[in-house]
Amino acid sequence: MISKEKLARINALAHKAKTEGLTLGEQKEQKQLRQEYLKNVRSSFKNQFKTMTIIDPEGNDVTPDKVKKMRDDN
Repeated sequence: MISKEKLARINALAHKAKTEGLTLGEQKEQKQLRQEYLKNVRSSFKNQFKTMTIIDPEGNDVTPDKVKKMRDDN
């Protein structure tokens, strides 16, 4: 999970980029923070996806094999 401080910094840099522009160092920092944020979002989504079960109207488990394999890999 990404910290509140890092989220605040991401937002501050985004605001500054729109209003006055960023220095080269700030651009590098923004890129690194964004990559960390996206990695966290992807990981969280993947974990939620792994716990998913799909049941058809007849009550049969029709969860795709790809999702079942993701569960088994862990």
